[in-house]
Amino acid sequence: MGTHTVDHDLERLAAQARSALVREIERSGAWDADPVWREAFEAVPRHLFVPYYYVGIVGGFERLWGEERDPRRRERWVRGAYADAPLATRVRDGELISSSSQPSLMAKMLAELEVEDSHRVLEIGAGTGYNAALLAHRLGDDLVTTVDLDADITEAARTHLRAAGYHPTVVTGDGARGVPERAPYDRIIATCTLHSIPRAWLAQCAPGGRVLTPMATGLVALRVMDDEHAEGRFLHTAAFFVPLRGGGEPEGMHPHLGGLPRQARDHDLFRFLLSLTAGSLDPHEALALWQREGMPSRERYGITVSGDRAWAWLDDPEGPYAWPLP
Repeated sequence: MGTHTVDHDLERLAAQARSALVREIERSGAWDADPVWREAFEAVPRHLFVPYYYVGIVGGFERLWGEERDPRRRERWVRGAYADAPLATRVRDGELISSSSQPSLMAKMLAELEVEDSHRVLEIGAGTGYNAALLAHRLGDDLVTTVDLDADITEAARTHLRAAGYHPTVVTGDGARGVPERAPYDRIIATCTLHSIPRAWLAQCAPGGRVLTPMATGLVALRVMDDEHAEGRFLHTAAFFVPLRGGGEPEGMHPHLGGLPRQARDHDLFRFLLSLTAGSLDPHEALALWQREGMPSRERYGITVSGDRAWAWLDDPEGPYAWPLP
């Protein structure tokens, strides 16, 4: 079988798998708030952004890649590229440092970003470049900027984007500092989890802009009033991302949970509260609050940034339950 035939078969398989992924995301309701995103997911070839990725096996990771000689492994690679699942793309010393997020979660986040056709968008965490390609397909290359701390990651993202025919601005730098030379932005979206809201983002966001970022196993959407004020609530969606590198962790991020009932320790919404209040609320106090308030869902929590203060809260920014953020 010639190389041309192999390539043709692979592209046909990729197209079929991409269509199946789009149908799966459609059924999930991820882009119900903005169905225009369906077109981007139909058009952007995810397999070009994950020429290799790692799957967990006993004792470590196995790498799958598009240059496999074995056609069965090559087929496994391309089908995996279009699974509605996160893909580990960079592992260093056994630690995951970069990944391609679950496509349905990406679709949910893009829909919740509430972009309009003329909006300028900054993405924090370039990853493989796939999310930037989806944004560029919707908005055009000139309106999209993506930044990552690791030069290897940004170089790979540029390569993947070129191969797919997209050319947004890719910057190597500290995402917590934003990209001031490309500001102002109408929307900022992060694909890495944070413990606090960088003030640089507010300064680079146009008044009325929207910031969507993972935090404490959730997603918070903030409306920016000016460079010192922003406020918003968490979405109901759970979200687990690689931490923003260089951001550090607040004290008490991993509290001792001994003595807490296992049912609470293993409950997603209690773990969310623990993560959100790390360093400022004792786990036993958190448990008492959580039970007293009826195991509150993520949408009842929010974040406020005002001047040099930032805090998380339950139900009301000025209510009795509020915890300082780093």
